[in-house]
Amino acid sequence: MYTNDFDYHRADSVEEAVELLGDHDNAELVAGAHGLLPRMKTGDESPPALVDIGQLSGLDSIEELDDENGISVGALATHAEIAESEIVRERATALADAASELGDPPVRNGGTIGGNLAHGDPRSDPPAALLALEGTLEVRGSDGERTIDATDLFEGPFETAVGEDEVVTAIRIPTDDAVSGYRKRRDPLSGYAMIGVGVWLRTDDETIEAARVAVTGATTTPARLSAVEDELEGSAVSEETITAAAAAAGTELDADAFVSDVQASAEYREHLLTIDTERALSDALDVGQ
Repeated sequence: MYTNDFDYHRADSVEEAVELLGDHDNAELVAGAHGLLPRMKTGDESPPALVDIGQLSGLDSIEELDDENGISVGALATHAEIAESEIVRERATALADAASELGDPPVRNGGTIGGNLAHGDPRSDPPAALLALEGTLEVRGSDGERTIDATDLFEGPFETAVGEDEVVTAIRIPTDDAVSGYRKRRDPLSGYAMIGVGVWLRTDDETIEAARVAVTGATTTPARLSAVEDELEGSAVSEETITAAAAAAGTELDADAFVSDVQASAEYREHLLTIDTERALSDALDVGQ
C-alpha cells in the first residue's frame, strides 16, 4: 500500500527538530523509520509531516560513564551497534540480547534505539530490557531537557510519555554487579516478540537480593512483573525458587491485558509467559542448565 501525502523536513540539529515539531501539528520524527513507515503504509498512522533526524551527528555514541551513572546509549545508535557493543554486552546484557533479537538484519542495521522506544510498539524487544534494567530516556523539547523513567514511559499500545515536540537524545542504563538477560519467543509470522522477558538480578551467589522482571509482546503494554520480583527477592538461588517465581508471572496481569491474534490466544500467551519467564531466569542465573 502507499502512504498518504506528507511534508518532509530534514533537521540539522536537535534544536531545529524540536522547532519543526512545534511548527507542524502531529508531525512525527524519523531516523531509521522501521517502525513508523510500515504503519504509514497500512494506514495505521498518517502524519502530515515527517522530521528526519537520521543524519544528526553526536547522537549515535555508546559510552561508559562512571560507576554511578552507568552507560549512555545515543538515541541514533542502531540495534546492530548495540548488539555488538562490548560495553553494552558486559554492563547491560539484557539490552544487547534484545537488540540482537530484534527483527532481521536490515531492521537491526537501520533501526535506532531512540525511535524504537519512543514509538512504543508493545511487540518490540527493547522495552522489556529497558524496564528490567531500570533505564531512563533523556529527551529535549521546547521546554528544555528532562528525564523519563522506564516505568513511566509506556502508556499504551504505541503511546509513550515522549511529548509531541520532544526528541529522545540518549538512553541511560545504571550498571552494577547484577546479571541481566532477555529471552524471546519469536512470532513466526511477523518476527516480533510473541513473548519477550527481560530480567535483572543481583545475588550474593546464594541469595537473590534484588530482582526486576519485565515482559513485552504478551500484553497490550510492556510491563514489570512485580509478583515475580517479590517471589525472587530474598530467596535462594535455586531451580525451586525460579519455578515458584515463574508461576506468579501471570497472576498480577488482568486476563484482558493479554494479546490474542492468529498466532496465539490470550490464554496461550498467558501460559507461555510462565514458561519463558522460567527460562529467562534460568539463563541469567545459570541454574538448571
